[in-house]
Amino acid sequence: MKKSLKLSTSSKYSKLSIVISAALLSSTLALTSAPALANLPAQVGGHVMPSLAPMLEHVTPAVVSISVIGTHKVQQQNVPDAFKFFFGNKGQNQAQQRPFRGLGSGVIIDSDKGYIVTNNHVIENADKIMITLKDGRQIEAKKLGSDAKSDIALLQIDAENLKEMKLADSDNLRVGDFTVAIGSPFGLGQTVTSGIVSALGRSNLNIEHYEDFIQTDAAINSGNSGGALVNLRGELIGINTAILGPGGGNVGIGFAIPSNMMHNLVTQIIEFGEVHRGILGVSGRSVNSEIAKAMELKTSQGSFIEQVMPDSAADEAGIKAGDVIIAMNGKAIKSFFELRAKIGSIGANKKVKLTVIRDGDNKVFTVKLKQDQSADIAAASIHSMLDGAQLENDTKKQAIIIEQVAEDSPAQMAGFQAGDIITGVNRSRIKDIAQLRDYLKDKSGVLALNIVRDNHSQYIMIR
Repeated sequence: MKKSLKLSTSSKYSKLSIVISAALLSSTLALTSAPALANLPAQVGGHVMPSLAPMLEHVTPAVVSISVIGTHKVQQQNVPDAFKFFFGNKGQNQAQQRPFRGLGSGVIIDSDKGYIVTNNHVIENADKIMITLKDGRQIEAKKLGSDAKSDIALLQIDAENLKEMKLADSDNLRVGDFTVAIGSPFGLGQTVTSGIVSALGRSNLNIEHYEDFIQTDAAINSGNSGGALVNLRGELIGINTAILGPGGGNVGIGFAIPSNMMHNLVTQIIEFGEVHRGILGVSGRSVNSEIAKAMELKTSQGSFIEQVMPDSAADEAGIKAGDVIIAMNGKAIKSFFELRAKIGSIGANKKVKLTVIRDGDNKVFTVKLKQDQSADIAAASIHSMLDGAQLENDTKKQAIIIEQVAEDSPAQMAGFQAGDIITGVNRSRIKDIAQLRDYLKDKSGVLALNIVRDNHSQYIMIR
């Protein structure tokens, strides 16, 4: 049977798929290319043989196994319309909560504070998260925050004698650099595979909203999600996330989130409990040969700006439609997707320097990023009865609009509808999602949410 290639992400629903195809280092590899391999005692026929063992002995204690227990919603099959008369409401499409168990990996990035970074899809909807250290200790973890759009989550454990992994500057990676992947595939326990950087800046794969992947041929399999991709110095260069392969199997095409992108996101989670995503305020596309010819450009790479939103960060900085952004903070930008991913991982109110081609000349603009007001905050994290509602800030009305309400969700059962505008709680004026979250954080009992529906004010009671 002919098998077609498909893209899959590893998840707790038995979709955890991160694969690093084992690539053996040649015995002719010069020892001087990797300081961690120096002074090795192993010899064969009088010749010193290279080994990754010294480096791995140092870094593998920083990689943990993650097991999760939780529940997720499963939609029941609809009863045909012809029979709904006999079944009444039972004939409607209803959701059921079903338990699940999942496996993944994580990386300790701060031993003093017990911070562990992993993929969001590994721990999403988990009711209990257990960490297994290399020395066999099992400790329950607390979720500090996550970002579904970039698939990053931060956990914390309370334990002594932890080993953290040093972060590398992933912007310095080159195609051909050696890589080592560490994780716990298929629940077998800690496993190491090796390969090289196959490509950089992979995007438009429809794995995540913000994509700027490192591609590697090191083997990643189910259970490796959230594990470490390291260089030969034992430094973290990426968080393993997804593979491209038939049926979720390894064919030597794996993807990892760059360490710099991860670090930017985790820093925001530590500070705010969530990602305050920066936004530039432009739309555009990647430069190709046709655009380069039409615009008389000397480069076929970069981000062509088609539109600049009024009053946006780009507009205030002086960037115009027709500009081509070729670098950010002095480092090359190859595509619009790369620009979007890098801007999206940098926090709001941060300043960046963008190098732009305009009328054949290079110009540098300093841009202060604004906060992405459309960045979705999980409604369920604000209140359980808002689960299933998609909330968006309405800056003009200084209120919260409910864009969508999922069928059979707690939000729908509470009485919320798409188009409702939340303006207050318990007689207190609420202007945005952050204010709503802060107000409800320590509240219990019955709460009265003031909403506007069809230009009429009313209250919905939740508890």
